[in-house]
Amino acid sequence: MAHSHPVKVIDHFRVSPPQGSVPTTSLPLTFFDFPWLLCRPMERLFFYEFPYPTLYLTNNILPILKNSLSLTLQHFFPLASNLMCPPSPHKPYILFKDGDSIPFTVVESMLDFDQVIGDHARVDLRELQCFVPRWPPTRVTSDDTRVVPLLALQVAVFPNSGICIGAKFCHVVADGMAFSHFMKSWASIFRSREDSACLEKSIPPSHDRSGIKDPFQLESIFTKDWWNWASSWDYDLGSTPDDQLRDKVGVTFTIGQTHIERLKDLVSIQCMENYPDCRHRLEVKLPATYFGNCLAICYVPAKKSELLGENGIIMAAREIGKKVKELESGVFVGAEKWISKWKEVSEQGRLVTVAGSPKLRAYETDFGWGRPKKTEVPHIYASGSFHLCECRDGGGGVEIGLALPQGQMDVFSGIFEQGKQNLI
Repeated sequence: MAHSHPVKVIDHFRVSPPQGSVPTTSLPLTFFDFPWLLCRPMERLFFYEFPYPTLYLTNNILPILKNSLSLTLQHFFPLASNLMCPPSPHKPYILFKDGDSIPFTVVESMLDFDQVIGDHARVDLRELQCFVPRWPPTRVTSDDTRVVPLLALQVAVFPNSGICIGAKFCHVVADGMAFSHFMKSWASIFRSREDSACLEKSIPPSHDRSGIKDPFQLESIFTKDWWNWASSWDYDLGSTPDDQLRDKVGVTFTIGQTHIERLKDLVSIQCMENYPDCRHRLEVKLPATYFGNCLAICYVPAKKSELLGENGIIMAAREIGKKVKELESGVFVGAEKWISKWKEVSEQGRLVTVAGSPKLRAYETDFGWGRPKKTEVPHIYASGSFHLCECRDGGGGVEIGLALPQGQMDVFSGIFEQGKQNLI
């Protein structure tokens, strides 16, 4: 995709775990992974203050970034693996072989760092795409197996002002909690300058999938759903098309802890982040460090007229609360329709998804340059999703990122600010 504000590529290389440190390993997909085969890659950007010239980055920072990444991938090897998609009736799986690696690009940007990380309306959303790694192409083997990469990384330097670490990864290999564990582990190893004591104290991920039981035969159902849809699936999940960003503006809104508490009082429902995710449910006994996916998919139907009504927020909170309450009857109630429902709702063009969570604590990803000045999730701007994240100041608030056509954004901004005023 042609960018209106291109970056200058300084270097491009590949990074793998230390040679011989990880044996050839095949990981089957669990029924938690299958629904995310349908999902385009996730994108996450971390912006930091970095008051150094480009030469300082290439000479002093880059070698340590590469080495610490290699050490981190030794433990998080699925990210350096490939998704193998053989022809039907065989199932897709994740495969790591010694020498497998991820693309790592270094670029320089002459854009104004403070302007890029601002919360203001971003008219040209293609700017952010400059900091998203380019996605490597899918390969096809002689037996017609498609080999899909799972992670790409990029570092962008704003000379004498900032640095951006950008990641693009397939959701099928990891959910937000697992990927956050990887990023914070990499940051910790880099920050320690690869100190062996730090490596010994680090909490490694768990790749043991034996704790995921499948009493409802969901894997078999999802496999059939997958093959019904796979023929039309785009394996080459490359750059975001311009037409999905054109005429949209992106804004980051902030709602403080005081407003959140008053909202909770208003709707008399616990904040969603207080509900445990599937890792901690009795039906799924997995360690907090499990690396993979462990998310239940929840669809909340609502009428547009009710959402836009005077009590729209109360209605929305009530409906979401009902769905969360249903989890008490079992995480897997209705799970057999996770994929078929996704297809049905997305084809109707009325699906709005939520990306991220304040629980992921993205602003605690510290490479030694302090807390990020801003984190962004660019893929939401094209998909019509919105993103939730804790506030960068650590004060208990929440950041909300979304993109809409200019006219709709003006209306939304007005309603949002009026709503905050009503909570004072």
